[in-house]
Amino acid sequence: MTAVASVIRAPRTVNRRLLTAAAFAVLGLVDVFVFGHLAHAGDATFGLSLPGAAVTVPSLHVPAAPVAYALGAASIVLAIGRAAVELGQRVRRVTIAAVLLFFVVALLCWADAGNAIPLNLVNLLAVALSSSIPIILGAMAGCLCERSGVINIAIEGQLLFGAFGAAVVASAFGGLWLGLVTGSLAGGLIAVLLAVFAIRYMVDQIILGVVLNVFALGLTDFLFDRVLTPYQNRLNSPATFASVKIPGLGDIPIIGPIFFDSTIFLYITYAVVILVQVGLFRTRWGLRVRAVGEHPTAADTVGIRVLGIRYRQVILGGLVAGIGGAYLTIGSVGSFGEDMSSGLGYIALAALIFGRWDPLGALGAALIFGFATSLEQILSTLGTALPSNILLMAPYVVTIVAVASRGGKIRPPKADGKPYVKA
Repeated sequence: MTAVASVIRAPRTVNRRLLTAAAFAVLGLVDVFVFGHLAHAGDATFGLSLPGAAVTVPSLHVPAAPVAYALGAASIVLAIGRAAVELGQRVRRVTIAAVLLFFVVALLCWADAGNAIPLNLVNLLAVALSSSIPIILGAMAGCLCERSGVINIAIEGQLLFGAFGAAVVASAFGGLWLGLVTGSLAGGLIAVLLAVFAIRYMVDQIILGVVLNVFALGLTDFLFDRVLTPYQNRLNSPATFASVKIPGLGDIPIIGPIFFDSTIFLYITYAVVILVQVGLFRTRWGLRVRAVGEHPTAADTVGIRVLGIRYRQVILGGLVAGIGGAYLTIGSVGSFGEDMSSGLGYIALAALIFGRWDPLGALGAALIFGFATSLEQILSTLGTALPSNILLMAPYVVTIVAVASRGGKIRPPKADGKPYVKA
């Protein structure tokens, strides 16, 4: 039986390996014939310090075309090796990361070749991290819910409601912290609706999540037209949180401005990720949550309140997502706009799936999507030949590719999306 099973599985493994090798080769050819061959003459200059930094790091000058050629050749070599040899899981991940890194570096060299304005890598990474905040918090909200067995498609609506509530309250009362708390509670309100209908009335959780997203979008658009637009100065002009530099750490060259000189939302995000990771895998609470998400009947037989835990997790996830929504207004642009979440909730859900329902995995995926958003913004300012619409598509294309690449290879919690009826 083992021999038969291995024979049956072999073609799938070979096909997957060859498809990966083909993808490596395509990216390598793009590096060579697009980013290398079509690069402007001259060097690409990468800034490694922000203006006014306490410690200045000299800019990095690299020959754009030769670097793109070299990185493309390295990707093609990895493609050949990937096709010829079956690698271990860790080595496969390293090769995938290397090829993607080569592609991004070649792209940046092509975009900045011969440009008088250097491309500031510190600013690029700082914007990427900031852009990832609502995605990370949305992914953490999804992790809290789905680890207990409730699918949370409504992350988009929770972000949108959180952004609306934070903007209105911060504008009306002039309190940023009050706006932050209100944004969190607004996200929790959508979560309450999700919990009641999904757990108490056992409505299909996927359909329910989509309905709640449409409800949040329609209601906020209506209130924006009828209330916020006529009273723009009074109800939709909040202040924003200023950057807070951590003494000592914020002055570290390169990494300091990225990780330790930002708004309070970034530090809240650090705390949320740590608490969710440690809580789920190092505490009795986390063990019970995971037991409810995997086998609620067995959890019930040992005295764990399955429905109570699910209610608590869904609402807690909504509160976390609401903070991510508040970032969109009082942590970023300083006003609420129609549909300003722009699919970030769905991207957060994709990050959760791509990260295998693990907080750290979801964090890594969210950073990839945030980097795609940052890259689109930076490339548009450099005046590259890529059309603006193509650049705007980048985060969503990355999302589709990431989820498709994981298809069939990941397993959600066994009871995810399954209502529980107490015997």
